[in-house]
Amino acid sequence: MKPTLDESQPIFHQIAVLIMDEIIDGRIKEEEQVPSTNELSRFYNINPATARKGLQALVDKEIIYKQRGVGMFVSKGAKEKLIIQRKEQFYDEYVAPLLKEANRIHLDEQMVIELIKKKMDLK
Repeated sequence: MKPTLDESQPIFHQIAVLIMDEIIDGRIKEEEQVPSTNELSRFYNINPATARKGLQALVDKEIIYKQRGVGMFVSKGAKEKLIIQRKEQFYDEYVAPLLKEANRIHLDEQMVIELIKKKMDLK
């Protein structure tokens, strides 16, 4: 996990996002145990209650589940569920504003596609 937390968002949310990123990237697989509250609090030097709140947010979204006395584990289907959510977020955060600006400056869909293809060819 990346040890970078900042003030841009609540820390518990950042913890949840970091774990979701680990799941999406395949570094934590379905049915594998996620770091414990104590491990997260020590690693990020945060209050255990904050780490617990981040993990609980993932339990509430059914991304991870608790196994009493053992720990928390990634739910089956969690990776696919997260990828679907991220695709929707991608559209809302990047594509929709891009299309809105394209429309504002009179670029049609084909022009936008050509611009993207052109820039991708440069890489």
